Amino acid sequence: QVQLVDSGGGLVQAGDSLRLSCAASTVSFRNYGMGWFRQAPGKEREFVATISWGGGHTDYADFVKGRFTISRDNAKNTVYLQMNSLKPEDTAVYYCAAGRTWSTSSAGYLHWGQGTQVTVSS
Repeated sequence: QVQLVDSGGGLVQAGDSLRLSCAASTVSFRNYGMGWFRQAPGKEREFVATISWGGGHTDYADFVKGRFTISRDNAKNTVYLQMNSLKPEDTAVYYCAAGRTWSTSSAGYLHWGQGTQVTVSS
């Protein structure tokens, strides 16, 4: 079974940056498409970003394009989400996920991290 551990969240001010990390427990990490999702209080989980097995293809939600960048280091079994120009509306619990291939839908993923809290103040 694949285990994913999210980290890197915290409390920042609007306009600041954070980098989230997600470490996988398996040496087969390079065979998984990866994604980032987020969930704010009272709202449904929503797609943020995804990346293919080799990192050659990425896709982003419209509300983060130009601000967030997803990347992966297969040698370290880790996927990252670089978040710049953070806004208060970015406040949420962020979850990484692993699936057979990259996807913008949560239904495309089989394994999920525990989540890491990102809070952006005005």
